[in-house]
Amino acid sequence: MHSAPRALCPHVEWAVAGVLGVRVSLDWTRQPASPGTWRAELSWQGEPGTASKLASSLRGWHLLRFEVTAEPVTGTEGERYSSTPGLGIFHAVTGVHGDILVPEDRLRAALQRAHHGETDLETEVSRLLGKPWDDELEPFRHAGEGAPVRWLHQVV
Repeated sequence: MHSAPRALCPHVEWAVAGVLGVRVSLDWTRQPASPGTWRAELSWQGEPGTASKLASSLRGWHLLRFEVTAEPVTGTEGERYSSTPGLGIFHAVTGVHGDILVPEDRLRAALQRAHHGETDLETEVSRLLGKPWDDELEPFRHAGEGAPVRWLHQVV
């Protein structure tokens, strides 16, 4: 969680606990990149699809900035979700080396929009790779360096 208003912090914990099936108490610290907001980190382990459930449980609060990532495991690609108040949510599939894997239908759609003059190809590729979200979240990532991290394991 890169930034959350103080009033939403307990709700974030409840949402995450509801997905992971364990009690969650995050170590919240002030977010210097956005005064008046708080940040926390949580490392978790769970079944494939847990990242999607976590992102879905948080996406309804439009004041949050967050990222949820799942590492690839045998037979399942990884995932990355990024969310900001202004941009909404971004989802990407990631490979074993952390690269974003762009499905061919999304590439075709981007080429078609660029071909019809709706946008330019550079902008389309930038969005497919999540660059606008990275640009907005980068100051929040650096502000959290050295923050405490808690590990949780999903009970299965």
